[in-house]
Amino acid sequence: MQLINSDLVRRFAHAYARAHAYARAHAHSRARGFTLLEVMVALVITSIGLLGIAKLQALAYASTGTAGMRSLVALQASGLATAMHADRGYWAAGAAPIPVIITGTAINDPTLNATAATAGYCVFGNGNNPCAPATMAANDLHTYAAALNAMLNNSNPVTTITCPVAVIGQPTNCTIQVQWSEKAVSINTQSQAVTNLTTFSPTYTLYVTP
Repeated sequence: MQLINSDLVRRFAHAYARAHAYARAHAHSRARGFTLLEVMVALVITSIGLLGIAKLQALAYASTGTAGMRSLVALQASGLATAMHADRGYWAAGAAPIPVIITGTAINDPTLNATAATAGYCVFGNGNNPCAPATMAANDLHTYAAALNAMLNNSNPVTTITCPVAVIGQPTNCTIQVQWSEKAVSINTQSQAVTNLTTFSPTYTLYVTP
């Protein structure tokens, strides 16, 4: 009976030793790290994610620049509308050509283009004031055109001002329309395929009653 017990003890001890050795070997193999294939797969996945983040960052940067540019164009057009309100003797009277088109800094009407083209021409202290309504309007247009063209990197934006013939007893409703060129980033090939020249030439329209 004692021999049987001793044999069982030896077998149990041997089995325990083998199990312990296997566990240690298995733990050692797991502690050795990742295989080369696992590292390459992880790098590929990480690279794809980083490319997507870079694309989104470029799109966000372009969208921020576009929104900022459009806000500045709106401010410039609002400034011109304010000048038209201040010079009602010209704009509300229907004396403006139909239409007034400004390309870059050039005005399509020869008289307006050649009048009061110097910056601050009608400013107090320059010796040219008080300016007549037509002269004031020409100076306001030159000031607006120079500021807008400089803000848009001398890209020759086109501003069209349309004021209908004045009717006695009715307000004159004018329209300021600004068109310029800008850069844009497509988020994918589908959106790139549908872009055209109109996509990069936005138009801002402002209605004014001088």
